[in-house]
Amino acid sequence: MSRTASPTAQDFVPFATAALDFHRALNLPGGPLVTSRAELDALHAHLVSVHGLLDAHAARTGQIVPIEGDQLRAARTRIWQAADHVHAAYHAAPRPDSGEVPEPEACQAGLPEGAPELTICQRHQRAAHLVRRRTTPAELHTPFTGLVRR
Repeated sequence: MSRTASPTAQDFVPFATAALDFHRALNLPGGPLVTSRAELDALHAHLVSVHGLLDAHAARTGQIVPIEGDQLRAARTRIWQAADHVHAAYHAAPRPDSGEVPEPEACQAGLPEGAPELTICQRHQRAAHLVRRRTTPAELHTPFTGLVRR
């Protein structure tokens, strides 16, 4: 079994990275001073997607090279923490129509503002289910998630 992926399997991640860099270069220097809810939603979707990718890599790699798997699991945890913070930032951002800020508990109800505005909450709840199955509470709250094996 080969540990390296074929060249075609690695073609899309550099494009995603370049797209994010391009977005930042074009939109942030002259854009609004505050991040919009739409952008926070898109960033959350991206982080959840990266979390899923790291989860898949950690599961496969950890069976073959445990030390590398540990590091990938730690990265997966940190990406989830970032997604959780972006989700919280979304809820802290004012609604575009009223400027009102919803209560954080409203997310637990599913779609407190109605579809499609809070698909972020549905995505977050689905990802949280995976996180609860594969990550311990201690791993989520520790300041250092990197395990050291020798």
